[in-house]
Amino acid sequence: MKDTSSSDKTEDIEIRLLLEALYFRYHYDFRAYAMASVKRRLRQARDKLGFATFSAMQERLLHDPSMLSDLLGHLTVQVSEMFRDPTYFKAIRERVIPHLRTYPSLKIWIAGCSGGEELYSFVILFREEGLEQRTLFYATDISPEALAAAEAGIFGLDRIQLFTENHRNSGGKTSLSDYYTAAYGKASFDKSLRQNVVFSDHSLVTDAAFAEMHFISCRNVLIYFDRPLQDRAIGLFSESLTRHGFLGLGAKENLRFSVHAPAFKDFVPNERIYQRRLG
Repeated sequence: MKDTSSSDKTEDIEIRLLLEALYFRYHYDFRAYAMASVKRRLRQARDKLGFATFSAMQERLLHDPSMLSDLLGHLTVQVSEMFRDPTYFKAIRERVIPHLRTYPSLKIWIAGCSGGEELYSFVILFREEGLEQRTLFYATDISPEALAAAEAGIFGLDRIQLFTENHRNSGGKTSLSDYYTAAYGKASFDKSLRQNVVFSDHSLVTDAAFAEMHFISCRNVLIYFDRPLQDRAIGLFSESLTRHGFLGLGAKENLRFSVHAPAFKDFVPNERIYQRRLG
């Protein structure tokens, strides 16, 4: 009879060693991610890629760099939608934009931009509010494939109806169809939306803060981190924001238990939008 307890312990050891190999060989650090989520994704990767064990995955990863993109594709969450949680974007439009109008130039950071859905949502919103031309958008992710997809700005037409409804419910002032061309089952968003965008590889786990930002949106990323790593990321955001700058988190995320909570005050609590304090 198989010893399930012993098997689970062996698997845990293999997973820890695999994550160490990923970090020391390629400098991608998932060691402080929530382990339950990492295990689930690694099991899916192991089965889909056809490995019998995590040890076999580790050996291939160390000696075959081409496997890195496949593994990152499983470890990083690339599921989003344009104007996701429309009330969040409506709050930005109605509550945050009036403050941002007072600045001659703006910097916006979309941290964990995935395939670009949230980035394009921000650019379109800022264009509708007349702020796009004075704004520089930073779109960052740890996945090269995600950044490439975001820069391409092409989405399946089957997703556009949801994107359109979200845009309308967020208080959109134009038609979403004004921003894309449809052909061959795809919607290609206009390249002018990327004219003020900087796409960059950035890890909240290992990299430093960006220059002074006026708004940082990092939604549904922190839920995959353990508490120390959440604190590190929030500390980065605190360092990166201008005085009175804004931070937007996901619906299931908050600053309540962070050591950096005193650096922020609630701005639109229901939408998880916070403002940097002066001190």
